[in-house]
Amino acid sequence: MFQAITRARMAFIRNTTKGIDFRVSQLNALYKCVDENADAFINALRNDFRKPPMETVIAELDFVKNDIKDQLMHIKEYMKPEYVSKSLAVMMDTAYIHKEPFGLALIIGAWNYPVQLTLCPLVGAIAAGNCAIIKPSEIADNTATTLAELIPRYLDNECYHVITGGPEATQELLKERFDYIFFTGSTQIGRLVNEAAAKHLTPITLELGGKSPLYIDDSVPNLEIACRRLLWGKLINAGQTCVAPDYVLCSPKVQKSLIESAQKIIKEFYGEDPKKSPDLCRIVNKRHFERITKLLNSGGKAVVGGQTDPSDNYIAPTILVDVSPNDPIMNEEIFGPILPIINVGSEDEAIDFIKKGEKPLSLYIFTNRQKTVDKFVNQTSSGEHCNQIYSSLH
Repeated sequence: MFQAITRARMAFIRNTTKGIDFRVSQLNALYKCVDENADAFINALRNDFRKPPMETVIAELDFVKNDIKDQLMHIKEYMKPEYVSKSLAVMMDTAYIHKEPFGLALIIGAWNYPVQLTLCPLVGAIAAGNCAIIKPSEIADNTATTLAELIPRYLDNECYHVITGGPEATQELLKERFDYIFFTGSTQIGRLVNEAAAKHLTPITLELGGKSPLYIDDSVPNLEIACRRLLWGKLINAGQTCVAPDYVLCSPKVQKSLIESAQKIIKEFYGEDPKKSPDLCRIVNKRHFERITKLLNSGGKAVVGGQTDPSDNYIAPTILVDVSPNDPIMNEEIFGPILPIINVGSEDEAIDFIKKGEKPLSLYIFTNRQKTVDKFVNQTSSGEHCNQIYSSLH
């Protein structure tokens, strides 16, 4: 571990990564790595938590390849000086921003999208001219092993190193000084990473989770299409997605229509018995299965799904009603295929409900009223708003 850190830091000191030719060659090599080894990644993710091949291709492999293509398309632009306006005091000078890499980056990947969430930060690090230590999540251990085997075959062995291992390995890495840290994972672990980075004043990016609400009102012209989009976002990767809709806010009338549509759509997605479907992955391990099952049984009533199988880490696509805001399932990120519905009487009540909790990572607004969208945008705060459905369901 320490030898890898030293080698990477020395490679950066030698300016190995700063030239555009090197950056382009490494991005192309990483693209080739992902493209040529699609079957290996598909098999690894299938073994980790039965991720369907189509989900692996779309949400993991193609996602990384498209990111690389985009970086290659703009890399010359990124490296150019950015000229800025001048004050009277420096009117005769040339004022510009010179962009330079941080140095040695530590990338701590996540298990839920273990290819995408490990390699996309690496794509950015390479494009910006950094060296990197890559720590895949040990929870998706087959994918971590695959990354550790493949990356050294394609990328520069002095500049980029993969370190595998459990939490102890991550703790040892965090004791070292890096020039940038990129972490994807839970808020709980994010706090620990942030504390470790602060000891060295290391700049950091934390990509964390949270409870992302979805508000839907009775103005939506086609609730079945809205429900289809809602369930796709909720159930891909068995709900183990940081930006998945965590719960729904709607009126009792809309709730009734959503439940009727969901019963039909889930059957269309996964057949009569979702457990037998090749298109529904599993909860990643026993610990997460037990946590989600405990939330499932902590309040509310399952009107769709609700079945579990501990021998297979299987939880059926589930919709809960009669959920109280004080139920445990409403007090932490679910990260599973369970969708609680909370009834509200108006958009104002929904906004008040959202503002009482932590700021969500994503906020979804399904409405046909632009004024409603504007109200949510202006009166709530979140990492992002998604409000496209009002204009696409006419």
